[in-house]
Amino acid sequence: MEIIKRDSYLRRLINKRENGLVKIITGIRRCGKSFLLDPLYKDYLIKEHVKEDHIIKLDLDERRNKKYLNPDTLDEYVRSHILDDDMYYLILDEVQKVDDFESVLNGFLHIRNLDVYVTGSNSKFLSSDIVSEFRGRGDEIRVFPLSFSEFASAFYGSEEEAWQQYVTYGGMPRVLFCANESEKSIYLKQLFEKTYLSDIIERNKVQRTDVLDSLVNILASSVGSLTNPNKLLNTYISNGVKNISINTINNYIGYLLDSFLLEKSERYDVKGKKYIHTPYKFYFSDIGLRNSRLNFRQQEENHIMENIIFNELLVRGYNVDIGVVPIRQGDQKKQIEIDFVCNQFNKRYYIQSALSLDTREKTIQEERPLLSVPDNFKKIIVVKDNIKAWTTEEGITVIGIKEFLLKSESLDF
Repeated sequence: MEIIKRDSYLRRLINKRENGLVKIITGIRRCGKSFLLDPLYKDYLIKEHVKEDHIIKLDLDERRNKKYLNPDTLDEYVRSHILDDDMYYLILDEVQKVDDFESVLNGFLHIRNLDVYVTGSNSKFLSSDIVSEFRGRGDEIRVFPLSFSEFASAFYGSEEEAWQQYVTYGGMPRVLFCANESEKSIYLKQLFEKTYLSDIIERNKVQRTDVLDSLVNILASSVGSLTNPNKLLNTYISNGVKNISINTINNYIGYLLDSFLLEKSERYDVKGKKYIHTPYKFYFSDIGLRNSRLNFRQQEENHIMENIIFNELLVRGYNVDIGVVPIRQGDQKKQIEIDFVCNQFNKRYYIQSALSLDTREKTIQEERPLLSVPDNFKKIIVVKDNIKAWTTEEGITVIGIKEFLLKSESLDF
């Protein structure tokens, strides 16, 4: 097994070195945030001739470091290790566990020869309170579970074998080191129960754990389907669940989003250039976690592929929406959907996910939403087939899923 490379994240860290900001590394727990900082970034610093005693590291998730959850104790510890005028590098893992951590980090920003790096596993870590506290002095790097490219680069086996493992067990780094299928399954299930859900319940003092549990199952079963709290509430009511409010569902969805377990994608009216705020779609940040929640039963290739494409686009730094295009069919107006509208600065791509284009009718079906968009931004159909990228008569790029995921420039073929 080769070391897992996180080169794109490492480059971003290197580019932000000593920029006067707190580098905030966020993402779901166990996705590799700590590994990115130590050993990957730490090894880089040492190769750049930084002395090891000038790298101060604390894992605040470990019991032996519990005393440093006190802000004054932490502040004193860090300052006591700065013994000269050379640059020091501070790495704090799970810093959101420290009481009043915002003011502690703000204080560290005033130390001229201290470069600060922190990790956090809760999106509230980037809440409005923290934004106002730092006033532009925090610099976020969001870390995701392994992309297929990262996974395949460390997988011992063929590309096809890597793909079969990835669509089933996902990209949590530890999965690569599990000895067999049973071990992977047990690891993912325990990770979901003992780490993510337990953390959500404890942090947010969740009372209706039965509702949270079933909500996760419902969302896992309906990846890529339009929904909203009202629809979810009706699902509970139709199944005889009583004493549940829409506020409870809203709150529990928020907790799942805050933990980075889920990602939300809203609908965007491409022609009207406005958002349609409900209903929307949810995707899991790791497809293996989603599959484990369903005991690896619901293995619908189309939904899994759509989730993987969505995650890949986020990894590449795109803002991803669901496209809605109004069309006229005879005397009637209707709306058709584009799976993904991706934006990054002045770039935009329209992307459809399809298992195959094995008939002319299927090709027309997938092309129609894309051809209904009245602009010249690139339009792409990603298919499961292992094919060489080609262009349709209408100018739409068709590319195989593995080529799309493995080549960083695939959107610009």
